[in-house]
Amino acid sequence: MKTIRMLSLAALQGLVVWGAAHAEPAIFKDADLALGQKLIAQNRCSECHTQRVGGDGSAIYRPAGRISTAGLLRGMVEQCNTELGLGLFPEEVTSIAAVLNRDHYKHK
Repeated sequence: MKTIRMLSLAALQGLVVWGAAHAEPAIFKDADLALGQKLIAQNRCSECHTQRVGGDGSAIYRPAGRISTAGLLRGMVEQCNTELGLGLFPEEVTSIAAVLNRDHYKHK
């Protein structure tokens, strides 16, 4: 019985640690990641970023601490949406930002 209880406690602790490591900001809670990935490809975001910063374009994801929160990240995607006239809906902007957070920023 003691062994089972110890295993259960270890499993619960592991689950808590896993959940904390995989936590996402509340702003991205209901984001559709598959949609975000699709929209990034459709709108050729990487091509634009490459033109702006050179290289493979990934330097745009860490502009000297400018995007230090999930909300600022979503705002930056909205700025691209507005400046480029993409016509994205708010939930689409959130989905794109959630993908960028998952892949580059890792805001909790």
